[in-house]
Amino acid sequence: MPSSAEWNTASVQAGGLRLRVGRHGDGRPLLLITGIGAHLEMWSPFARHAAGHELIAFDPPGAGLSQRPRRPLRMGGLAALVRELLDELGLERVDVLGYSWGGGLAQELARRAPERVRRLVLCATGPGLGGSPPRPLAALMLATPARYYHPRLLALTVPHIAGGRTARERGVLTADAAERLQRPPDPLGYVFQLYAVAGWSSLPWLHRLPQPSLVVAGEQDPSVPLRNARILAGRIPDARLHVVKGGGHLFLLDEPENVGGAIRAFLDED
Repeated sequence: MPSSAEWNTASVQAGGLRLRVGRHGDGRPLLLITGIGAHLEMWSPFARHAAGHELIAFDPPGAGLSQRPRRPLRMGGLAALVRELLDELGLERVDVLGYSWGGGLAQELARRAPERVRRLVLCATGPGLGGSPPRPLAALMLATPARYYHPRLLALTVPHIAGGRTARERGVLTADAAERLQRPPDPLGYVFQLYAVAGWSSLPWLHRLPQPSLVVAGEQDPSVPLRNARILAGRIPDARLHVVKGGGHLFLLDEPENVGGAIRAFLDED
């Protein structure tokens, strides 16, 4: 397996918080917004298949090495924080890729700052309240950050969260285990992320999103069932759907070679 992608990291002040930001590669800027509890190095498998783009990733508040706010933020507050982060980085307009929890935040950013988002990629995500919920066991595992703290907990929980290749081929999970366990989230920061999305829904305003959008979903995702992607692609005016056959929730991490080309092709369109 190729070595981890090299990230140039720095600490940036935005919204009164110290956020760790990483940049990788060259080309048109692509802002990456992680799943719940994740840190920016977890993008490395996808980064190796994103040639031609400068990737900008950050640890969300309370995750990785970013500061946790004193009080939890809702999705609107987090979107304002991301917009301020773009200001601090001197990025006027970017493409945005949101993954899982980060896909909800990407939708919120596209709604509240449409002039800052050129194209939108929504991976393994849904519209929140009103969409299809996770399978019960996946929901139980997602309610706790335990998987980030010990290899055995990672091996026990992530196959139920991810499904797809991660569940079928245990060696896939083992290969990236060290990277995933490298910087566990602050426990209260994880709770804050759960709070941010609790009761949130994009259904009332998806039809007003102006950005060309690509919705990517795993066919066998137990955490965000495929119906959610169909809802997003059906309600966003300029959207298309790409289904990863046999894919689970972590297709950008466990089989990026099967989706990187479709994402690059979409972002490279005029």
